[in-house]
Amino acid sequence: MSSRDDLVSWLDSHTNWESAVPGPSAIPTLERIGSLCRILGDPQLAFRVIHLTGTNGKGSTLKIIAELLGAYGLSVGTYTSPDLGRVNERIARAGDPISDEDLAEQLSALAGIEPMLDARPTRFELLTAAAFRWFADIAVDVAVVEVGVGGRWDATNVVQPEVAAITNVSYDHVEILGPELTDIAREKAGIIKRASHVVVGETRPELVDIFRDVARRQGAAGIWVRGADFACDSNRVAVGGRLVDLRTPGEVYKEIFLSMRGAHQGDNAACALACVEAFFGRPVPHDMVVSTLGAIEMPGRLEVVGHEPLVLLDGAHNVAGMETLATSLEEEVSVDGTTVLVVGMLGGRDPIAMLRPLGTGSVRSVVACTAPSPRAQPAEKIAAAATSLGFDVTVAGDVGEALDRAVSIAGPDGMVVVAGSLYVVAEARTVLVP
Repeated sequence: MSSRDDLVSWLDSHTNWESAVPGPSAIPTLERIGSLCRILGDPQLAFRVIHLTGTNGKGSTLKIIAELLGAYGLSVGTYTSPDLGRVNERIARAGDPISDEDLAEQLSALAGIEPMLDARPTRFELLTAAAFRWFADIAVDVAVVEVGVGGRWDATNVVQPEVAAITNVSYDHVEILGPELTDIAREKAGIIKRASHVVVGETRPELVDIFRDVARRQGAAGIWVRGADFACDSNRVAVGGRLVDLRTPGEVYKEIFLSMRGAHQGDNAACALACVEAFFGRPVPHDMVVSTLGAIEMPGRLEVVGHEPLVLLDGAHNVAGMETLATSLEEEVSVDGTTVLVVGMLGGRDPIAMLRPLGTGSVRSVVACTAPSPRAQPAEKIAAAATSLGFDVTVAGDVGEALDRAVSIAGPDGMVVVAGSLYVVAEARTVLVP
């Protein structure tokens, strides 16, 4: 078993909780990933780490953090999930995904040690171990690591972060993390470690209190909270992005152009800037902030991938994300023709709650499809929800067919928005982006 494809097939033969979420009876544990890392020599301790969790905004915040760290001349590794095309995307250095050869080498090493383990690891645990081993092999200076789900029991939580960041807390993965926001917050607070500096983008007092309490009990180096310690104080629409005023504990940055669409990206930028300031122990130079934030590109986040009609891809995959998408469309995007939503969802999502935020704006037509995942909801169930909300509804068998129908409905003066699941966005991107 030597080729990249053979090794990825071996990887895919392991339990994949991304395609089949564990039930309440599944016992959370860090023992498997801990054993993997110990056999590998604990590679996760070979580099500095910024660890990032949150319901929404993790990907954008991580991207900004990584770009700012790279502007200092550091070698920066990033570990993210899920991918929008190939598994290599999850493990990257300086924005460049791990090569097929290097990925094959890492997976081959893991296949060799798997018989030494007491329990068979999951696919995500193997990918996490591969990322840490590769980062150690290529000697990155710092890794920005995104939690897969939750925090406390996530495979990434074997790291010892210098900065532990929580972007926000909303309802998602409640079947794993708990039914209440306070339960979800406690799970995310599990990434806070002794001596780590904590950056909290969430602002609801009852949730902030949870993070403060865990930071105190864990002996964290300090905690900064959005609003009190850092913020996006001004946030206006600009051509191609936003014009923002950002504040951190050490500096104020006025009228910074951020090349990312959506008002929520201002909060993500403020959180990212605070993380980097906490990491270095001093403010980021003003000119570095200007040059970096003005050149950020983020696939799958209000990403324009077509014209006539305008085609946008957005990774909104929970109610809070769809609410943010609806606000962004209303504030930033206007077309003369019809706006059509291509949407697919995973199981566990309430399609009525997901679609309702878009019903008050410009979206009038919905093309429902089945997401390319074993966890997908049937297109017919989504279509029934859309019909009950008053949308004009079309059912398509897959993402490609849904795009064709949506483009036809929208016409050259309209707009097609793809959302509801990152799996749908990834498939659409494969079809639309060369």
